[in-house]
Amino acid sequence: MQYSTVDREVRTAAFDWLNVQRDLHGNVLPWRVLSDGFAFHGRRVPLLGAQGIFRPQVMELPLSITTSPNSPYSDAFTPDGRLRYSYRGTDPNHRDNVGLREAMRTGTPLVYLHGIAKGRYVAAWPVYVVGDNPAGLCFTVEVDDKLVQDADSRFGRDRSDDDLAPIRRGYVTALCKRRIHQEAFRERVLTAYREQCALCKLRHEELLDAAHIVADSDPDGEPVVRNGLALCKLHHAAYDRHFLSVRPDYLIEIRKDLLEEVDGPVLKHGLQGLHLKQIQVPRRPTDRPDPALLLARHERFTLITGA
Repeated sequence: MQYSTVDREVRTAAFDWLNVQRDLHGNVLPWRVLSDGFAFHGRRVPLLGAQGIFRPQVMELPLSITTSPNSPYSDAFTPDGRLRYSYRGTDPNHRDNVGLREAMRTGTPLVYLHGIAKGRYVAAWPVYVVGDNPAGLCFTVEVDDKLVQDADSRFGRDRSDDDLAPIRRGYVTALCKRRIHQEAFRERVLTAYREQCALCKLRHEELLDAAHIVADSDPDGEPVVRNGLALCKLHHAAYDRHFLSVRPDYLIEIRKDLLEEVDGPVLKHGLQGLHLKQIQVPRRPTDRPDPALLLARHERFTLITGA
């Protein structure tokens, strides 16, 4: 690695800080947290700025690249599993583009921040610039394995000649793409349901999931709000394990044998008490669960449970 000791120390501190923030906030980080950043030897180090290619004042090379939710650029994952990241502007020699090109030359790890909603970002690190296309005004970026990066940093290894890097990074980048899509789906669904469980009205976002009505592995299982339900962890698990179903008329149906079972308050109030109650639906009709998808899911519930 050819960047300075200070640059390397700040970069490592940023990665460690992101680990902590993900533990605190989950996979989706607020803009305010990223903008405030962390303190390094008395100086504030934000993770992003007004421009997509961002270099804090204390560093020599860019620290992060960002795709905003309403980005004017055509950042996208390509069919071969890489990220195409647009230049700043149209001048290949703009200082931000030069900085990212230098990060590519030196094999410098970066942070990628993908905006999935206003003020909400999924962070991936370390990412590497592996290609430069001046004619197309874009760079090619790959995500690497954070555990490998941590081990290399801890033991001072240089992976510039790592023959397995392209294979590993292709796989990790594909996982990153999937995680971004999943988090974007969750964000849209939870927003539509006003951050509460459709069955029990629990409002703690940390305990809420976006459940697919028809699985995303199914051809009809698109990651759209009408194919989603905001469910707490308990009811998501119960829905996936066919303890309950939601009918096309938005009524909850509890599995027959559970209705006859005698147990504690969780079963009585958390499941049995919901039988034939109506779910909470989004205010906008266009966001409400698609009855055709609910019917397909309910028919599967009936077949499996013999209801």
